[in-house]
Amino acid sequence: MEEPTGYTAYPEINAMLDDLSARLQALLGDQLVALYLHGSLAYGDFNPNTSDIDFLAVTASPLSAEQVDALRVMHQQLAAPGYRWVVRLEGSYIPQDQLRYYNPALTTHPALRMDGSFDMDHHGQDWIIQRYLIRERAVPLFGIPASELIDPVLPDALRQAAQATLYEWWRPQLTDSFRLTTGEYQAYGVLTMCRILYTLQMGHVVSKPVAARWALKNVDPRWHPLIEAALDWRPDGPEPGFQATLVFIQHVVDFSQTSSPQT
Repeated sequence: MEEPTGYTAYPEINAMLDDLSARLQALLGDQLVALYLHGSLAYGDFNPNTSDIDFLAVTASPLSAEQVDALRVMHQQLAAPGYRWVVRLEGSYIPQDQLRYYNPALTTHPALRMDGSFDMDHHGQDWIIQRYLIRERAVPLFGIPASELIDPVLPDALRQAAQATLYEWWRPQLTDSFRLTTGEYQAYGVLTMCRILYTLQMGHVVSKPVAARWALKNVDPRWHPLIEAALDWRPDGPEPGFQATLVFIQHVVDFSQTSSPQT
């Protein structure tokens, strides 16, 4: 059997990605322009306990309903070989002319969610940030470098996208907080707040763990225990804290509404 390509430090993940790439090339043929690994595995901050395995498939044109149905079946079949990491796999299928820059009129694309469902899904302004990260850091699994398919993303666009994500997704959770009742989502929320703070101040984007380590040097020390708990979270460990996470989210919302450089 051919050895899997060394995209990551995890041979079983590499084998799964090779399998995914081969299946997509066979299924889509010339429709598949490129396939990228992005997220924490590409950026060097993968946490085996919490991280997703993110991919982006770029297509030559929008996929037909028949192709979407075939991809849904393919993703179900990808679980058959017994890859234990397949439950962490998340990905999107975006046409190349809609990937180049964010167009709020063209935000619905086929997507695989981590619960295994596959359907058309909304890709909000956080995909301005995702485009930046994919352009700068993604690992090509197939096709040309992402920098040839995505325009540069300017600092002000990143700041606006971070603020929009904060307001559209996180601020409502201050009152509709059911997701934040789990330790995993608390950790995710705290680390995301660190990245939003970083982006608002610095005008570019880093991984969530890098942003959290930056925050430990730049935010008020009262937040340090919460951030450290989020960085250290494990499924069998203590939760960062439901109420503390809500207070931190509110702090970041308040900060985003001011021009003060202090956090």
